[in-house]
Amino acid sequence: MSTADTDIRTINRREAVRRIALLMGGMMVGSKYILSGQPIPMKVTDIVFTDADKALMDEIGETIIPATSIPGAKAVGIGAFMAMMVNDCYDDKDHAAFKEGLTKINDAARAKYGRSFLECSADERTAVCNALDAEQKAYKKDKGKDDPAHYFKMMRELTVLGYFSSEIGCTQAIRFIEVPGAYHGDVPYKKGDKVWFSS
Repeated sequence: MSTADTDIRTINRREAVRRIALLMGGMMVGSKYILSGQPIPMKVTDIVFTDADKALMDEIGETIIPATSIPGAKAVGIGAFMAMMVNDCYDDKDHAAFKEGLTKINDAARAKYGRSFLECSADERTAVCNALDAEQKAYKKDKGKDDPAHYFKMMRELTVLGYFSSEIGCTQAIRFIEVPGAYHGDVPYKKGDKVWFSS
């Protein structure tokens, strides 16, 4: 096993989450608390997420990052990750928006296809998520400030963060290069290669 392999396998999840938040430019909802370690303001109580909620979040995450030749977001337990992050890193306004979003995503699927999100096909789920992504962009533009954030923005960000800070995301979806290390100015690249991650 190389030094790079050792490094990536010994990094803990909290540090991986912090690094991914930094890579996202600190723009994700709740990132100021993740990066600074500040306590969450106005946090009265945790949300109780049921197993059904987590199963729905797993499928939302899998629609955002589906399995290909490597496992998708569902394989990393993205629903449980979202539940933990919402309770640990979001304030009460974002708590309420996220929880209400679980109902709204089913409402959006029923309005478009006459059935719940889980009952929709993979293509239908993608269409629902694409429509919600357009909606959250318009919401941000209209409101100026995301306060509270749109629920689908939170779901999308948490999917990306959770996936790429997981073992699967860190070891199968991306390639790792140790920095500092030897300089290789001419690394072969072909279309479709995985992106690089460095420490």
